[in-house]
Amino acid sequence: MSDAELQRVDAAIDALLEAHDPKAQGYEEFRGHQFDHGLAWVMFPEGHGGLGVRPQLQKHVNERLHHAGAAPTDASMFFIALAGPTILTHGSEEVKQRFLRPMFTGEEKWCQLFSEPGAGSDFAGLGTKAVRDGDEWLINGQKVWNTLAHIADFGMLVTRTDPNVPKHRGMTYFALDMKAPGVEVRPLRQITGEAEFNEVYMTDVRVHDDHRIGAEGEGWRAALTTLMNERTAIGGGGGGGPRRGGGAIGQLVRIWEKVADDTRTPANRDEVMKLWIRAETLRLTNMRASQLAKAGNPGPEGSVGKAMMATLNQDIYEKAIDLQGMAGQIDFDYTFRRPGEVDLSGTGGGEGYAFLRARANTIEGGTTEVMKNILGEQVLGLPGEPRVDKEIPWIDVPRG
Repeated sequence: MSDAELQRVDAAIDALLEAHDPKAQGYEEFRGHQFDHGLAWVMFPEGHGGLGVRPQLQKHVNERLHHAGAAPTDASMFFIALAGPTILTHGSEEVKQRFLRPMFTGEEKWCQLFSEPGAGSDFAGLGTKAVRDGDEWLINGQKVWNTLAHIADFGMLVTRTDPNVPKHRGMTYFALDMKAPGVEVRPLRQITGEAEFNEVYMTDVRVHDDHRIGAEGEGWRAALTTLMNERTAIGGGGGGGPRRGGGAIGQLVRIWEKVADDTRTPANRDEVMKLWIRAETLRLTNMRASQLAKAGNPGPEGSVGKAMMATLNQDIYEKAIDLQGMAGQIDFDYTFRRPGEVDLSGTGGGEGYAFLRARANTIEGGTTEVMKNILGEQVLGLPGEPRVDKEIPWIDVPRG
């Protein structure tokens, strides 16, 4: 990063803090001023919440604003890391002006509407239908595994607009008003007792063409931007992961320090040590991926972090429960509840909760099997698996 870029960012921070005290203003109000000063996503262009500088400077912005008393990003706003870059990359100027600022302030919360009962790992096989009706689209279909859809104002929705072309070429991406007539959100209760996930039904829902993100039929390209940012965010490659020895591995170390002496055997010590090394390796890998990522469109490095994080979390919390013996089976509340934030690692709850919540890590954001295919083909250059339905019209693909 150049000194000129750093000086420019510091000048913008100085101007923001001189005019607006984060400790005296409300969360949404101050973040609106932060957006207006180009400090929301510093790598974005001017006028869209950024200054057009290198993304590494966002960490500097966040640290300075934190020291000035600004509140951290609300945990219910996880999806701005996905929707923001997608809208910037593929949205029209009108779409950017409409959605980016209220998304960053938290006035409008977002969710993701991608997976379907018949199109999970094969995302391009989705069947939710959107039919053009003048300046509007009529949408019918079902989505599933929609995190925080119950509190969302808008959803990132990918639909089938042309069933007569191969599946990757007949998709269109929209911003769906989650409060629109015909949208129904139903909870999916998880093993933890909570219903963080949902299924969403759309029955004759009307979406104006102004809310289309990207060109008609180009939904696959827009969706890839979302998916790459999702994997980077889940894997920790966005640069906001835990410090050395923090996060899940920090919980395990604290448990290790408290267990009885007869549990602290050489074999258990070696296992904890190996998990710590894996966690540190992942942290350093995510740092490198963050530095290599281009503004708005990370590469396949995010899939490395996502795949490794998923299995590592499960191994860490399995060991955490194992070290505690029967004590690890108690003190967990299975009461049904609808959370208002995303806790992918489970570090926000006890290790009993985290052990259960981590089961989802190898599924959400792309299954580990899908991640391995991506890494094999895009990183290692291995031949792809046979895809016999890639070039035939979607409508002709056999379905169970």
